[in-house]
Parts: sequence; C-alpha cells; structure tokens
Amino acid sequence: MRATKIVATLGPASSSAEVLKKLMEAGVDVVRLNFSHGTAADHQARAQLVREVSKAAGREVAIMADLQGPKIRVGKFENNKIILKAGEKFTLDANCTLGDQTKVGLDYKNLPNDVRVGDKLLLNDGLLVIRVEGVEGSCIHTIVELGGELSNNKGINRAGGGLTAPALTDKDKEDLKTAVALGADYIAISFPKNAEDMKIARGLADVASKEFGHKTKLIAKIERAEAVMPGVLEEILEVSDGIMVARGDLAVEVGNATVPALQKRMIRLAREANKVVITATQMMESMIQNPVPTRAEVSDVANAVLDGTDAVMLSAETASGQYPIETVLQMAAICLEAEKTEVHHLDADFFDQKFTRIDQSIAFGALFTAYHLGVKAIAALTDSGSTALWMSRHKIQVPIFAMTTKLTSQRAMALYRNVHPLHLDTSNDRDTALEQAEARIKKLGVVTSGDAIVLTVGEPMGQVGGTNTLKIVNVK
Repeated sequence: MRATKIVATLGPASSSAEVLKKLMEAGVDVVRLNFSHGTAADHQARAQLVREVSKAAGREVAIMADLQGPKIRVGKFENNKIILKAGEKFTLDANCTLGDQTKVGLDYKNLPNDVRVGDKLLLNDGLLVIRVEGVEGSCIHTIVELGGELSNNKGINRAGGGLTAPALTDKDKEDLKTAVALGADYIAISFPKNAEDMKIARGLADVASKEFGHKTKLIAKIERAEAVMPGVLEEILEVSDGIMVARGDLAVEVGNATVPALQKRMIRLAREANKVVITATQMMESMIQNPVPTRAEVSDVANAVLDGTDAVMLSAETASGQYPIETVLQMAAICLEAEKTEVHHLDADFFDQKFTRIDQSIAFGALFTAYHLGVKAIAALTDSGSTALWMSRHKIQVPIFAMTTKLTSQRAMALYRNVHPLHLDTSNDRDTALEQAEARIKKLGVVTSGDAIVLTVGEPMGQVGGTNTLKIVNVK
C-alpha cells in the first residue's frame, strides 16, 4: 500500500466528474483548489463536485484551499508583452497605467519603498533579472541584466527576499472565509514571513469556522527567504498544522542551488515537530505536454519520498495539462518503488525521546510493538487523528489504519503519510468498535485469519486525546 500521498490541483483539465473520478482511482488523496484563479462560485462548485465524486467512489478525499497571497506583479502592457534586452534601461512605475518598451506599472504600490540601489529584481519566476539603479518617487529605475519576454502580470521577487507585503491580502481574507464555508480540510497560507503571519491566519480561520463547527487545518507555504532563517521556520511549524515546500518562489528568492538542502531540512523539521509536509512545484512539469516524465523528475519525486515527505503535489500537470490521469499514475508508481527501498531504523527514532502524554506513549508503543513482532497492520481508533499523526512521523512498512467516527478527522488524515483513514460506525462501545476495526482490515485483504494486528483505543471512547490502551490480537 502506498504510504506517500498525492495532492492534485483542479483546473480546466480536471474539473469534470468523469476525470475527477479517474484521478481518484489513479491515486489522488487530496485535491487542491487554487484561489489564484476563479471565483468563489467556481471553488464552491468544484468542492461540491469533489464531495459527490468522492462519496460515489467510496473513499474520502481531502480538499486543500490554496490562497493566492501577495503575489507582486508587473501591470499590463499596451501590446500585452515586450522583449527586454540586456543593458537596456527599464522603469517600474507604480503610477503607470499601461506599459511599453521603457516602463510598466506595479500592482504593489509600496514596492519603491522596499528596494535599494543595487538590489536585483527577478521577473517571471527568475527568467528575467533587472538591477535597481535608483528610486525616485513612484519609480524604480533599473537596468536589464538578463533579458527575455515580459508579458502582462508576471511576478516580481527580490533576490534574498525582504519585501514587506503582508501574507494575507484583502482578497485572501475573503477567500479564507469562502474556503471555510465550502468545507476545506486544509487552507494553505502563501508567503508567510514568520509565525505571526500564521497566527493572524489562525485567528481569522477560527472566527470563520465558528459557524460551521469544525476547525480547518492550516498549511504554511514556505516560499520567502525570511521563512527559512534559523529559528523562524521552527516557530512557523509550532503554530501551523503543516508546511508546504513551495519550491517555485522560494528558489527565486534564495537561488535554485539552495533549495534541495532546504527541502531536506524542512521535511526533517516538520516530521520532528509532528507536523505534515507537502513537497511541491514542477515535480512532473514535463507531463503537462508529454505522456511520460523525464528521468530527472522521477528522481525528484523519489528523493522527496525518501526524505520522508507526507505528500507530493501536482499543479499545472493536473490543472491544465494534457495527461492529468497518466501523471497521477506515474507519480503513484514512483512513490511505491521509492518506498520499497527505504531503510527503517525505528529504534533509533526513540533515542532521547521523552513522552509526556499517555496517548503519545501508546502511539509509539504501537509502532515499537508492530516493528518487532512483525504484525501485518496497526489499527488506531481515534477521534481527532492525533494518534495516527504521531505514528505517521516514523517510517515503518506496517500500514496504519486510522478509524474514526468523525468525517472531518477522516478527511484530514488523508494527507498523513502511511495512514489509511476509514470510517467507524460506533464510538461508544469498545468491544464492538474493535470487532469492526478487525473486520474492516480483514475485508480489505491486508490480513487473513491468524495474522497479528496492533490495536489502539481510548477508554472511555469518544474523547479527544483519550487513547490509553494498546492491544495485540490475532485475526479470527
């Protein structure tokens, strides 16, 4: 069973019920709604379709709403695009309404206050580079160092980061309310600089969710240079439910060569902090137009799996690509092959560990027991999903079946590595629940009569954080 989860972005190529059903069958665990495009009505319709198709398919697929964030862009050109040549002078003018060969407007009017002479600005994901020669009022005067085509609304980054745009724009605040209303299981916050940005997002999400009775989980997209400074990332993790290794804008700010090591560090820190982590951006980029990935893309996905990422994400590949289903199938196959080669040192994970909670101790005890007894499966009866999350932070080839009566918990756990969430009918009677859990695993064909499984449960049942019992049983 595949441990690594797959996140797929919905778009024009994947928003029909037929394609969505095939994507789920191919292995999609989480769908991403990209709030950089479309209206609130568009996102609501897609979310409703996901729930309907998921229900028909007999499995719960999580929804992640990805907010646009303060994407700083150039304005529009009179002829839609220009060609910049190295050595030419070019002006970014916050008051310009329609650009030409010499200047263009800005959607972020404060940019002239954020830059200094000598700063390098990277346009269109770093494909073009201009150097600041002077700032005068609303104008940033630059010289082109690396030229090329520049078209309407392309993004701007400053090498090394440091732009002061807030993580949550007015649009994001409205989109966050929409995401909560449509029942998103996760909301991804773009461009947070520090923990305070995530705390603001959490406050807004908590207020919005009061009406709907469930707490949406927040993912911090790590794509600013400030966010990967020593100590800052740890603080962001502490106040978030997880992070996304958003390699696109991050690479523009810190440099392409820096990203691979940062990716490994982010995945490691997230797992140590008992938080989920998604690796994203250009993972299978060539499959937007080609039916097979490049060898480099195969290695990229496999390395993220070997690093321990919870999920790998597809963007344009499934949103607008020509081969969305084939892309998911290829990614799933790569994940499975990579997982087969993993070396597990579970005992080493427990060195210097101190357990302060009973439920956390039970979770680790279940892993230790399953590892050394060679059991076929772990069944965690859980209310909030915390027990399953703790178990999923450690690599083990024993599948973890998280069973819950709560639909919101079941969907949230769809993102956890090596966790297979299932619905449980009862939360009151322990013996009945354990019998149901055993029967469900047997029905899936994971175990047969005589196989050993490890069960964890809380007594009395139905209490958050109440896991206090570990049981080893032989399947009847």
